Amino acid sequence: MSEAKYKRVLLKLSGEALAGSNKTGVYADVIGKICDEIKKVVDMGVQVGIVVGGGNFWRGRYGHQMERTTSDYMGMLATTMNGLALQDTLEARGVKTRVQTAIEMRQIAEPYIKRKAIKHLENGRVVIFSCGTGNPYFTTDTAAALRAAEIDAEVILLAKTIDGVYSADPKIDPTAVKYDKISYIDILNQDLKVMDSTATSLCMDNKIPLRVFAIEEPENIVKVVKGENIGTIVE
Repeated sequence: MSEAKYKRVLLKLSGEALAGSNKTGVYADVIGKICDEIKKVVDMGVQVGIVVGGGNFWRGRYGHQMERTTSDYMGMLATTMNGLALQDTLEARGVKTRVQTAIEMRQIAEPYIKRKAIKHLENGRVVIFSCGTGNPYFTTDTAAALRAAEIDAEVILLAKTIDGVYSADPKIDPTAVKYDKISYIDILNQDLKVMDSTATSLCMDNKIPLRVFAIEEPENIVKVVKGENIGTIVE
């Protein structure tokens, strides 16, 4: 019998999470540990969608002398590289996986189609959503909120480098207070950098809860799916 609290989740990973201490590229040991935990979640009968960033290969600020849309499209390609790396690592562990991209690249991935994505999830496949929303000026945070709404995910699991939501950046301000629970409107009012404001508003409008936790301990993925009270819940 499944120990899972949720039936369908959307896991949001940063590109940097796949790089480990290398900061750039994909570090096999780190991505392997993350995929080990994702496999455990799938084995519990949970349907898993994933949105992954591309910051380990490209960030918009790198292209400050570029035209914005060009820089953003380069970032979308970076998310596809990370999606393929996740797919390969998961399938090496026996997890059936599909990559769907918001920009068509049929030779390497499926185009994103909502009904097809849901069918994959119902058949036990992990679906990795790449290329963000397919539009410049929108982050992968917004893509995560959008895909979660489209596939009717019960929760967004936001894996970050810190262990929850704080009143300020705990790496800079030692007096920062960690929240066990906070509302989306408070995040917007306090300008807390959990997700960008577009993604935060989209989650709030669609009443999608968000669980923020540290990815440095990949086993936290399984813990939050089981409903353990770690990190911060935003709703």
